Amino acid sequence: MANIQYYDVILKPVVTEKTMSDMADKKYTFFVHTEANKTMVKDAVEKMFDGVKVEYVNTMNLKGKFRRRGQNSGGYTASKKKAIVQLKADSKEIELFQGL
Repeated sequence: MANIQYYDVILKPVVTEKTMSDMADKKYTFFVHTEANKTMVKDAVEKMFDGVKVEYVNTMNLKGKFRRRGQNSGGYTASKKKAIVQLKADSKEIELFQGL
């Protein structure tokens, strides 16, 4: 396994209608490094955002989709990993999502 630092774990937030509605329940969704585990994601969120306490983390692996290029050739897009982070009730909100 690669040596992954906490600032390399979270790649970008996932902004969809469902994830925006989950923010009312203090659930935030991020694309994370494919080799990161739940403990690494929890530590990265708590270090990157001040005053945030993570209750639990759910992760899921997303397989790449098959895409055609021409008549006979094709390949797969890159696989991704997604993490849903549930914050504790007494935790602060993540400021990254406040303006959305």
